[in-house]
Amino acid sequence: MFDEADEVHISVVFTWDLPWAEWAAKQWASVAPVKMGGPAFNEPGRDFVPGMYMKHGYVITSRGCPNRCWFCAVPKREGFQLRELPVTDGWIVTDDNLLACSTKHIDAVFEMLARQSHRPQFVGGLEAAILTPKMSTRLRELRPESLWFAYDTPNDLEPLIEAGKMLLGAGFTKASNVLRCYVLCGYKGDTFEKAQKRMGEAWGAGFMPMAMLYRDDRGTYSSDWKRFQREWANPVITAANCKKHFGK
Repeated sequence: MFDEADEVHISVVFTWDLPWAEWAAKQWASVAPVKMGGPAFNEPGRDFVPGMYMKHGYVITSRGCPNRCWFCAVPKREGFQLRELPVTDGWIVTDDNLLACSTKHIDAVFEMLARQSHRPQFVGGLEAAILTPKMSTRLRELRPESLWFAYDTPNDLEPLIEAGKMLLGAGFTKASNVLRCYVLCGYKGDTFEKAQKRMGEAWGAGFMPMAMLYRDDRGTYSSDWKRFQREWANPVITAANCKKHFGK
């Protein structure tokens, strides 16, 4: 059936996958005209179409972020603006910074999530610094499967601690492992000792940490850091490491 395609799209997420994408485009060129795009090309995203480029269940309701984090390409790619998109159905929310959106938009997203047959997952990352007690309660009412926050820079720690207090106060529990935290590691100047300390700080704030290995445009990283990440990426191994190194 592939030789009946009118057009072939290749969406590339990471810059280090560009060589493969170029190879794939050559293979498909004999079938139909090929278009390549995606974040790796530093192109701003368009309106989200469910099922296109992402599996069923994933949803993007906004693009962009008001922050200017040194390691993140999102602000520049999206023209240094936050754009609210039409809200489509899904339950795995992958927005760049949902909590930075307007109250009206967040209300629409929560109404959409409340009518899904699946528990919502906020995997795009929620910004701890703008979380409020009211929002913590609203998130709890959705009975989410996971809430992901981030500990990327030293300035993220205090907001993360406060967010943990608000979420636990709203009824979330540490034992449920619903509260998760991406922890950036492996960048220039980082050490295994510093990274493990950050894992413990996220754990102490009430979040299950997950190591996010920094990679440059070429995707390079050391094998030592890759081994470290494996010890702090699998939830089962991470939980055991947290209890071993940091206690309850």
